[in-house]
Amino acid sequence: MAIVPKRKHSQARRDKRRSNVWKLEAPTLVKCPQCGELMVPHKVCGKCGYYKGQEVIKKEA
Repeated sequence: MAIVPKRKHSQARRDKRRSNVWKLEAPTLVKCPQCGELMVPHKVCGKCGYYKGQEVIKKEA
Protein backbone atom coordinates (compact mmCIF):
# COMPACT_ATOMS: atom_id res chain seq x y z
CA MET A 1 0.00 0.00 0.00
CA ALA A 2 1.44 3.37 -1.02
CA ILE A 3 1.79 6.23 1.46
CA VAL A 4 0.14 9.36 0.09
CA PRO A 5 0.90 12.88 1.43
CA LYS A 6 -1.93 14.44 3.44
CA ARG A 7 -1.20 18.00 2.31
CA LYS A 8 0.24 19.58 -0.82
CA HIS A 9 3.75 21.02 -0.44
CA SER A 10 3.91 24.72 -1.28
CA GLN A 11 5.72 25.87 -4.43
CA ALA A 12 8.35 27.66 -2.32
CA ARG A 13 9.12 24.49 -0.39
CA ARG A 14 9.28 22.42 -3.58
CA ASP A 15 11.51 24.96 -5.36
CA LYS A 16 13.88 25.27 -2.38
CA ARG A 17 14.47 21.53 -2.54
CA ARG A 18 15.16 21.62 -6.28
CA SER A 19 17.35 24.74 -6.28
CA ASN A 20 20.64 22.96 -5.47
CA VAL A 21 20.36 20.37 -8.21
CA TRP A 22 21.24 22.56 -11.20
CA LYS A 23 24.20 24.59 -9.88
CA LEU A 24 27.32 24.31 -12.02
CA GLU A 25 30.86 24.65 -10.74
CA ALA A 26 33.44 26.69 -12.60
CA PRO A 27 36.28 24.51 -13.93
CA THR A 28 39.57 24.59 -12.03
CA LEU A 29 42.26 26.39 -13.98
CA VAL A 30 46.03 26.51 -13.44
CA LYS A 31 48.82 28.40 -15.19
CA CYS A 32 50.88 26.46 -17.70
CA PRO A 33 54.49 26.36 -16.43
CA GLN A 34 55.75 26.60 -20.01
CA CYS A 35 53.79 29.53 -21.50
CA GLY A 36 51.74 30.91 -18.56
CA GLU A 37 48.38 30.35 -20.28
CA LEU A 38 45.43 29.20 -18.13
CA MET A 39 44.66 25.51 -18.66
CA VAL A 40 42.76 22.62 -17.07
CA PRO A 41 45.07 20.62 -14.75
CA HIS A 42 46.36 17.19 -15.92
CA LYS A 43 45.72 18.04 -19.58
CA VAL A 44 47.97 19.11 -22.44
CA CYS A 45 48.20 22.91 -22.77
CA GLY A 46 46.17 24.01 -25.78
CA LYS A 47 48.46 26.94 -26.57
CA CYS A 48 51.97 25.46 -26.39
CA GLY A 49 51.28 21.69 -26.50
CA TYR A 50 53.37 20.85 -23.43
CA TYR A 51 52.49 18.47 -20.60
CA LYS A 52 54.76 17.91 -17.57
CA GLY A 53 57.61 19.74 -19.28
CA GLN A 54 57.56 17.62 -22.43
CA GLU A 55 56.25 18.62 -25.83
CA VAL A 56 53.35 16.33 -26.58
CA ILE A 57 51.71 18.18 -29.48
CA LYS A 58 53.74 20.07 -32.04
CA LYS A 59 52.46 23.65 -32.15
CA GLU A 60 53.48 26.20 -34.77
CA ALA A 61 54.47 29.48 -33.09
